[in-house]
Amino acid sequence: MTVHFNNIETRKKIILVIILGFFGVIVFQLYKMQILENNVYESKSEENSIKKNIVNPPRGIFFDRNFNILVSNKPSFSLEITPDDYDTTYNSVIEKMSGISQGRINSVFADYKGYSRFIPRKIVKDINFDFIAWYEENNEKLDGVDYKVEMKRDYSYGINGSHLFGYIKEIPRSLYSVNKSVYDLGDLVGYTGVEKNYEPLLRGRKGYALTLVDSRQKVIGRYLEGTLDKKPVKGADLVLTIDRATQQAAEFAMRDYKGAVVAIEPTTGEILAFVSAPGFNLDFFGSVTSSDIWKQLMEDPDKPMFNRATMSIYPPGSTIKMLESIIALEENIWDSEHSVRCGGAFQFGIRPFKCTHVHGKVDMIRSIEKSCNVYYYQLALKIGLKRWGEYLRKFGFGYKTGVDIPEEIAGFIPDSSYYNRVYKNDWTDGILLSLGIGQGELSTTPIQLAQYAALLANYGKSVKPHFVKGIIDPETNEYIEPEYEEINTGLKRESFEIVREGMYKVVHADGTGRWIRQPDFTIAGKTGTAQNPHGEDHAIFIAFAPYENPKIAIAVFVENVGYGSTYAAPVARDVIKAYMKTGGKKFDDLKNNNVDLASEVRVNDEN
Repeated sequence: MTVHFNNIETRKKIILVIILGFFGVIVFQLYKMQILENNVYESKSEENSIKKNIVNPPRGIFFDRNFNILVSNKPSFSLEITPDDYDTTYNSVIEKMSGISQGRINSVFADYKGYSRFIPRKIVKDINFDFIAWYEENNEKLDGVDYKVEMKRDYSYGINGSHLFGYIKEIPRSLYSVNKSVYDLGDLVGYTGVEKNYEPLLRGRKGYALTLVDSRQKVIGRYLEGTLDKKPVKGADLVLTIDRATQQAAEFAMRDYKGAVVAIEPTTGEILAFVSAPGFNLDFFGSVTSSDIWKQLMEDPDKPMFNRATMSIYPPGSTIKMLESIIALEENIWDSEHSVRCGGAFQFGIRPFKCTHVHGKVDMIRSIEKSCNVYYYQLALKIGLKRWGEYLRKFGFGYKTGVDIPEEIAGFIPDSSYYNRVYKNDWTDGILLSLGIGQGELSTTPIQLAQYAALLANYGKSVKPHFVKGIIDPETNEYIEPEYEEINTGLKRESFEIVREGMYKVVHADGTGRWIRQPDFTIAGKTGTAQNPHGEDHAIFIAFAPYENPKIAIAVFVENVGYGSTYAAPVARDVIKAYMKTGGKKFDDLKNNNVDLASEVRVNDEN
């Protein structure tokens, strides 16, 4: 059947059906949007009118062992730009007004090109208040530009501590890409030292504040009176083992030297002072570190960024002689009364191996007091390479100490496999002569020698060296003390008593360290000199005090100066004296009360 549309009534009906159909679709869509999908569109509307402002928590602060502040926080302004909302024609104006280098904004955009354009980019930290005032007057024209009030580290408490605290810097993309749930672009993270090792505790937990904004993103009020805001949780505060006065004394004593100082409480393994010299100014990392400063730090021939206390390796020199005496006693090779005659050299094959002096007849205690090489040339040959290495490992040499900062190396103990590889199986026991006086291929770090000094002080027992004494929980304010691994050499107390007596005589008889003798407490120590084929030898001194009941053990390395008794021993004396005299009091309080800390320690008034 053929249908004809010429009839007017038919055409009216068709048009009416079409109109009703369109109207029905519109009504259904309105019903769907306003009734069925109301929650979806209401949420989208809120997203367009509600701004979520991330609130970063204050980073945990550092106290010393007596709750003196070492590192805290202070307020700072950071400039942020959201690329999707921003007009790049304003680059030159913003860069000029904020005092940042030309091209900085485009450089930051390029660095994070692969990330969402809706995520704010942190352009610069620590901008001045003049820019904030200018921005507040012109913010309606500066879509996508904003600033945050954040916290920056405050290092104004009188010590440098650059290598123990470590520095913080903007999170690298590699770390951000796998930690997006925790960090935002531009966040600061601990990069070295305690800051890095305890980053998960120090960073805290972020919060947020919800604000109502108009179409221009201008804030017009709080959303629901802030009832849905989430407060940030500040980072945990750390009570460090450092004694502030002792740390200041160590930094001052090393002010003109390259080297390291590590002081440890012998029974607990708590690090009282820790210096790698030269250091660097942590304020360089408080805001954006300029390329000029970074280049200067990297190219400095003295390597101030390098942590000598845990990363430098040196021969231990004569400080190893006490350990070898302990081996002799433990293995019944020689007793303490066994003596040798020192005529100034020891003949091995066709070569004479020299001593520092002609010492005549020396037993074990006198060999330590006078640091007689001839005694230890002969003893090393008796001990043998294998047994020698086994005992060094008992004292922690050849291993990382496990100190709670990430920058550490293990040092090196040569063994027969090493010499077979180097000398193609063609070597003799003659290598033991150098090893026996702490030279040759043996290498140690300053922190290993400080641990060794602590073990000598405490008869072969101590605790793994560490910087954190306690953690203050930011929510409960509870003080929590971490547990650390105990160290026990398992050797006889009598063996330590003999070598400790030798160390006592180094300072309190006619030994090589008699120059640092003190009238009000006793120091036991041992000098050493690490041979350096590239220049002046390195000076070494290890010690503990008081001799009767040790409270501090110390290792000092001073590079390229000569003898340990001349350079390293006085540094150790000044650090020990500061700790013994202060009793944990604030260094500035002592200064104001005119307390004499040490004969050559002066206060840096700039601190």
